[in-house]
Parts: sequence; structure tokens; C-alpha cells
Amino acid sequence: MLRFAHIEYLWGLVIIPVFIIAFLAVSIWKKKAISSLGDKKVVMMMMPQVSLSRPWLKFIFFLLAYAMLIIGIADPQIGSRTEEVKRKGADLMILLDVSNSMLAQDLAPSRLENAKRAIAQLIDRMHDDRIGIIVFAGQAYVQLPITTDYSAAKLFLSTINTEMVPTQGTAIGAAIDLGMQSFDFKNGTGKAMIVITDGENHEDNAVEAAAAAKSKDVSVNVVGVGSESGAPIPVYDEQGHQTGFHMDHETGQQVVSKLSEDMCKEISAAGGGVYVRANNSNSGLGIVMDQINKLQRKTVDSRSFKDFEDRFQFFLAIAFVLLLVEFFISNRKNMRLSGIKLFEVKKP
Repeated sequence: MLRFAHIEYLWGLVIIPVFIIAFLAVSIWKKKAISSLGDKKVVMMMMPQVSLSRPWLKFIFFLLAYAMLIIGIADPQIGSRTEEVKRKGADLMILLDVSNSMLAQDLAPSRLENAKRAIAQLIDRMHDDRIGIIVFAGQAYVQLPITTDYSAAKLFLSTINTEMVPTQGTAIGAAIDLGMQSFDFKNGTGKAMIVITDGENHEDNAVEAAAAAKSKDVSVNVVGVGSESGAPIPVYDEQGHQTGFHMDHETGQQVVSKLSEDMCKEISAAGGGVYVRANNSNSGLGIVMDQINKLQRKTVDSRSFKDFEDRFQFFLAIAFVLLLVEFFISNRKNMRLSGIKLFEVKKP
């Protein structure tokens, strides 16, 4: 497999036709200039050292050297070989609450941003496990299917916000059901879920969904974000500036969102997982991962290019040799060599 590390430099090859046109234009001008002096044969006899072919030879060497130089700068690389890579891993699905209550700021800078930062740190620690992300509020959606592409996982994670699920609420049960549908149960790897939420479940029976997951050997772990005393929920305008807090239209009071720790514990207990309460200094994901690391890990074989080897040095060496040869080719004839006529027939 061939690739160029800096393919943009190959645009330098576009200049070659410009060189050719310029050289042809100069050659035509020289011929006209010689013709204007008189008969061409007579003029050439008056300039015995002038060669019409050597400039062409020098130009060809120059063009070849330039092309080799551009290709060398673009750094051609060859995939040297492939090797079999063995990977042992488990499947992990992150279920992230994106309801408006996750904007509360009892965790800095907010519950949601605190959770996203913790998930990013978790991804950085992963090696062979596969990860997926589901976001949920009143409904649940797959944000990232199960993958080993950790760069993609962090990219998708960075785009998560509370506006991506139009229906408000906290449907933890629907998120767990969707997570079960997203797993591939044929590969035999251990599977687990991590639900990150403030526990204010108002939509479905999350405990029942967690129990169903446990029955299929999928542990449901819960990380509770927020505080028991709670915090008001900020309201932002389209420019992202805070304009106030959510108000209860019936009482006219600020809505205070509190961590429903009892609900979180019930879900984790039913799902055979652990419950951890997050705070500003500890996300709790480390404790959860210690449990998940005990899962069965299956060896998966895959093939990939091991490495790419640089080949720029060969092209630069060829360019150097061609330029050296071009430098030593004179525009004038070598009178000693021109005096040798191998095919001239002498008359007796």
C-alpha cells in the first residue's frame, strides 16, 4: 500500500507544463534570432561551439530532477507488511442523561459537563474494550454505536448537549432497553452499562429494565451526579448566555433539581452493578471500571497494516544525481569529441 505523508506538495508537479512552455518559447526565440542574422548554416559555422541539442538534454535532466524532488518532499510511504493483532476486550455502553436537570451546577461547571469530562478521561484509559454512547431524556438515542475508535468516541462525546433530545424527561428504562438492543450477544464478550444520571426518573420502570439486563448477564452500573440538597436549573438563550432559572409555573418558585440517590441504588442493585456518587473531585468511574474489568474478555483477531516506511530518501537521492549531471553538462560543444566522426567514410 502506497501513500504520501504530505500529499499537498504534489501540487508542485503542476508547474512542470509551465517550465516546458517557457523553454519552448525561449528555444523558438533563439531560432528566430539566429535566422535573422543570415543563412542558418553560415551562422552556425561562425559559432562552432554552440550546441542546439545540449540545452534540451540539460532541460530534460532538470525536469526529471524537479519531479523527483517534489515526490521526495511529499514523502511516499509504503505499508511494509500486515500482521495479525490479537485483542481481548469487553463491550461497554455509556448511558448519559441529557435532560435539562443535568444543567444544574451543584457539580462544576455543571452536572453534564462534569460527566462528559469524566467519560473523556475514561476513554483515555481504555485500550482493547469497545465503547458505545446512548443519550437519553424523555427518549433515548444511540449517539455512538459500539466501537474501538476512541478518537471518534471523544469527538461524538464533545457534541453532546441537552438540546439533542427534544422530549424532556428522564427515561432511564428506555435507555437500558436500547443499550441491550445495541449489544452483539453473538461475540461472547462480557458486557456492561454505566448509567450517568441524577436519578430523577419519571418516564418508565428503570428497575425492571435493569433486572432484565442482569438476566442476560449485562451488569447495569450507576453513577449519580448532583447533590441531595439540589440546585436550580439554569436557562440559556440562543447565544449561550444564562438568562435565569427554570420556574414552576404553578407555584412561581424556582425548580430545584435534587439527586435521587435511592432510585440510583435501586437500579444498580437490580442490574447487578455498583452505585457510585460523583463529586467535584471524584467522578466515580474508576470504581465502576474496577468492577467492569472483571468481565469476561474474548480474544478477537483482526488484521491491519503494521507500519508505513518512508521512501523519500530514494527520490531525493535521484534528484541530487540528476542535478549533478545537469550541472556538468555544458551548453557548448566539446570540440575534441565533435572532431571524432565514427561514421564518416574517407575517400581514397
